[in-house]
Amino acid sequence: MTTLRRGATGADARKAKPKPRDGAWDVSELPSNVYVGAGCMLERTSETFARYRSTQDPGLRLGERVHVFQATTFNIEADGSVEIGEGTILAGVIFMCADAITLGKRVVASYNVTITDCDFHPLDPDLRRRDAIAIAPEGDRSQRPQLATAPVVVEDGAWIGIGAMILKGVRIGSGARVSAGAVVTSDVPPGVTIAGNPAKPTDAGQAE
Repeated sequence: MTTLRRGATGADARKAKPKPRDGAWDVSELPSNVYVGAGCMLERTSETFARYRSTQDPGLRLGERVHVFQATTFNIEADGSVEIGEGTILAGVIFMCADAITLGKRVVASYNVTITDCDFHPLDPDLRRRDAIAIAPEGDRSQRPQLATAPVVVEDGAWIGIGAMILKGVRIGSGARVSAGAVVTSDVPPGVTIAGNPAKPTDAGQAE
């Protein structure tokens, strides 16, 4: 388990500080362009950052008291950046970011939730073929076709249930509830509960 001492800044704020516990906890050092607020916890650092490739500064910013549990992964491309607000809980979330993903304060996102700001491949068959050639082991990645991206925003206090998918360009309003397994393709108003594929407001409508 990885924690940071309160008030850590600069280079110190980027290093994983072990908190003694029983068991094999991963306390690997964080990438240099990751900024972490006081009181954060990261359970599996090397697993969480295995596909982290951002060259932005910061590429990832975690507010105070963010909890990043096992199976959460930050798959962030070179031009991507992610910001997580204070008090947010990530219980196994998959981030796929080529542009920008922002989660507000006190968001709860459950197991196997996927949040993506890009399709990560063209939809046109000919462009898809060109893209596959470019990213092949012997290919030239500079020849990849331009990919469509759109930032994702999840506002304060939203809850996202197990296995939900949040797709590019979506804004989820404050206090909204995304039901387990929902596929969110359009904006969600504040305080509304949604479910289904594509996700729509439930009969109850407003979150309790």
